[in-house]
Amino acid sequence: MISPERSPSQSPRSPAAAAGAPFLSISVTDPVKMGTGVQAYISYRVITKTNLPEFEGPEKIVIRRYSDFEWLHDRLAERYKGIFIPPLPEKNAVEKFRFSKEFIELRRQALDMFVNRIASHPELKQSEVLRVFLQADEEKMDRARSYETGIFKRPADFLQMFKSKVSDVVLGKEKPVEESTPEYEKLKNYIFELENHLAEAQKQAYRLVKRHRELGQSLAEFGKAIKLLGACEGDMMEKVFSEVGSKSEMLSIKLQREADNLLFNFEEPLKDYVRAVQSIKATMMDRANAFRQHFDLDQERKYKELNLEKLKFMNPEKYAEAESEFRELKADSEEATKKFEHIVRLMNEELARFQEQKTADIGLAFHEFAKGQAKLAKDIADAWRSILPKLEACSTS
Repeated sequence: MISPERSPSQSPRSPAAAAGAPFLSISVTDPVKMGTGVQAYISYRVITKTNLPEFEGPEKIVIRRYSDFEWLHDRLAERYKGIFIPPLPEKNAVEKFRFSKEFIELRRQALDMFVNRIASHPELKQSEVLRVFLQADEEKMDRARSYETGIFKRPADFLQMFKSKVSDVVLGKEKPVEESTPEYEKLKNYIFELENHLAEAQKQAYRLVKRHRELGQSLAEFGKAIKLLGACEGDMMEKVFSEVGSKSEMLSIKLQREADNLLFNFEEPLKDYVRAVQSIKATMMDRANAFRQHFDLDQERKYKELNLEKLKFMNPEKYAEAESEFRELKADSEEATKKFEHIVRLMNEELARFQEQKTADIGLAFHEFAKGQAKLAKDIADAWRSILPKLEACSTS
């Protein structure tokens, strides 16, 4: 049994318009398998409701597939350096699970959260690519998706560039230049520790889900076995053992339901924040690249400035040309510095927003976990307690 319901705080939707207040509400619904074989994929209905004037109307319904969501993510990552782009669910899945109801619902939920986080972000929600994603018909969306812009298209490209930089350092072609302020070092340490701890918590949550399902299955099989044993014995024992078997089967269903609850409302939110940390690390890579460019151009500017002073006295004929080149270099250096400072400012704002949202979401996930476990424990205790008198009577008769 799949239980896809979530708390509103896990899907940050804008409320319906109250007294004409601006709102943007998006739902990713109705996953449908399209095609066959290796060409098969899942399509989704994306429903947008809004009163914002930049949109075409109050409601729009479009059909999207995973690659369309990926296009939106990558275009935002290209255009909004310094902002933590909400994470997508993993693209690949084990083939035999790729079209299971559970996997499809988990992905639908994650895609819904992805696009609503964008719609609730003060800058990302104003993006033209978001409006294209939410409003373009399928043909226009296909054209937009096929028209790639920018040098880098995927996080893997950033990783490859990083590996190239590392190779250059190892081979002695380039010395590593990294930002090393105490504040930034503290941030990096925190992000890597957070990633490790979240990943470990998610792994243990997965084991809890698995354990609940295994125990539920064992109780179901135990219930059947006890009923058969009672039928073999007959008389009073048959009736009592039948009730024990029924209680076991009933508790099996409750355990399976709680396993689904744990999966959707506990493990998956933890997994989502593991992905969110990957988004932060991608932004940190953007920051590192911006810092290197700022540093390299600033060093080159200082070097050219010294040479310019020498040329002024030693080679006046070349001075005018060198001065023109220096002005261009200085402008580039100032622009690189502004870009780096802009990314730093945005990251500080994003971190504050991330911490606030993380506290709310993770707090809710653990609240749902504790509430579910408390109810399950009570149900189990009540079930076994209810048949204790009958078992006691049977053992003393």
